[in-house]
Amino acid sequence: MAVVGVFICCYMTGAGLAGGVRIAFASIMFLLAAASARAQQPFVTDDADVTSRGAVHVEVSNEYDWLQRSQFPHLQQNTFNLRVNVGVGAGLELDLDSPLITVVNDPAVLPVTPFGVGDTNFGMKCRIHEEHDGSSAPAVSAALYIEIPTGEPRTGLGSGLTDVWIYAIVQKAIRPSLTLRVNAGYLFAGNTSTGVVGIETVRGHIATMSASVARRLTDAWTLGAEVSGAATSKAGLEREQLQVLVGAMCVLRPALTLDLAVLAGHFTASPRRGVLVGLAIDLLRAPRASNN
Repeated sequence: MAVVGVFICCYMTGAGLAGGVRIAFASIMFLLAAASARAQQPFVTDDADVTSRGAVHVEVSNEYDWLQRSQFPHLQQNTFNLRVNVGVGAGLELDLDSPLITVVNDPAVLPVTPFGVGDTNFGMKCRIHEEHDGSSAPAVSAALYIEIPTGEPRTGLGSGLTDVWIYAIVQKAIRPSLTLRVNAGYLFAGNTSTGVVGIETVRGHIATMSASVARRLTDAWTLGAEVSGAATSKAGLEREQLQVLVGAMCVLRPALTLDLAVLAGHFTASPRRGVLVGLAIDLLRAPRASNN
């Protein structure tokens, strides 16, 4: 099914804004035809939960961004992302995610719509402390991600750098229906760019921070909002990112969730505005005998 999605995106690639819109539409239709259910997507802020041992959790999403005017000649970017989480037990999960990126440039620039695989992330998340009913202590986890340069830097699809990023996750249920999550991290090497979105002008030493609040309205619907950003003290342009996102999650069935979001950003390294649609699915459930 993923191969079909790739061919659809390739076929729909055209010049200018119209081509970008067709790419986004094709990806959304592919998502709706696919077959996902955890609290992270559509938010940038990670949750403290880890995938249970023996389970496989998959998230697919498509984000279409209108870029800051200071990004000219880059006008828009479409990012179709596939993420796989595998639970290995003892509070540990392994992650893999890789995007398909289309950049829509001004017609005077060649190529007008470069398309291809972006940089690939390999990650590991470890649960340090689990939240318990009646306790004021939050859930705490830590994650490590290494991104390898599989995208083409010449066309803006990749950074050409290897990124090393570590961050902590704190999660607390304020009320049974209201959850607060905070991430704080540090990028030791590389940069935060995905395609042409993100800090591209420095190499390493970037602080990252995000916070989200999510409220469950019904058994099916959860609404939330978040703010996320990154900054570096190194001299140069594009040293900061700031983004606000409002999103919703709808449980379509026990193992399948639809995710929707709109976002807006400030500074050159963030999108001016964007929309996201995604699905999350549990492909394999944890064995019943598992205690994780």
